[in-house]
Amino acid sequence: MIPKDPFMLLSWINMQLRDYYPTLEELCKNFNLDQKALEVTLGGIGFQYDPRTNSFV
Repeated sequence: MIPKDPFMLLSWINMQLRDYYPTLEELCKNFNLDQKALEVTLGGIGFQYDPRTNSFV
């Protein structure tokens, strides 16, 4: 289950990116997530996706 709380979501997404997915796009496709909405949600708590590190920082 994908966390609803933005901070828990951040942790879960970064773990998935670190351990299983080489890009945010692939993670979103696999879980049928709206990438833009995810970026807006995590942007709301001050985090942006960095493709160089493949994580939200």
